[in-house]
Amino acid sequence: MKNRSLFFAIIVSLSVFVLWGCPKKAEVTSSPETQEAAPPVQEAPPVEQKAEPVKEEPKPEVDEAKERAAAAAAGLQPIYFDFDRSFVRDDAKAVMKANAEWLKAHPKVKVRIEGNCDERGTREYNQALGQRRATSAKKYLTDLGVSGGRISLISYGKEKPVCTESTEDCWQKNRRGDIVAAE
Repeated sequence: MKNRSLFFAIIVSLSVFVLWGCPKKAEVTSSPETQEAAPPVQEAPPVEQKAEPVKEEPKPEVDEAKERAAAAAAGLQPIYFDFDRSFVRDDAKAVMKANAEWLKAHPKVKVRIEGNCDERGTREYNQALGQRRATSAKKYLTDLGVSGGRISLISYGKEKPVCTESTEDCWQKNRRGDIVAAE
C-alpha cells in the first residue's frame, strides 16, 4: 500500500511540473497591428535641369553567365538509356566523351544532369530510375576527368516527356539524361 501511495505522489508531482512548464496562450486581438506614422518628409522644390539618360553598361558576370549557358546549350548532348536500365549504353559513350571534352574546354560551366524516363511505371519508380540514370551519367563524366563539383543531379522521372505518343520510338526519346548548363 505504501508503494502505491508513493507511486501516486510521484505521478502527481510530475504532472504538476509538466503542466506548469507548458506555454501560456498568446493574446489574440481582432484588430491589426499598426505602425507609428513617420513624420512627413518635406521635399525640396524641383530643380530645372535636364538630366541626361544614364546608360547602364551590362554587368560582366551576368553576360558571362548567359554566354556560358548559350554555349553549353550548343555544346552538350543528351544520352539515351535502354528500358528499365541506368547504365551508359555503348552508343552513348561517344556522346559522353564529346560532352566531357566540351566541359574540359569550358571549365567555368557548371551543369545539371536531368534523369528522365518514359511513361511506363509508377511515378515513384520512375523518379528513382531517373536519379540512377543521372548518377550513372555523372559517374561516367567524372571518370573521364570532369570535376564532380561542377555537376548537380535531378530526376524528373516521367514528368518531362519530349514525346507523348505511346510507341517504342517515342518512349526511347523520353528515356534520356539531359545535360544542361546550370546557373
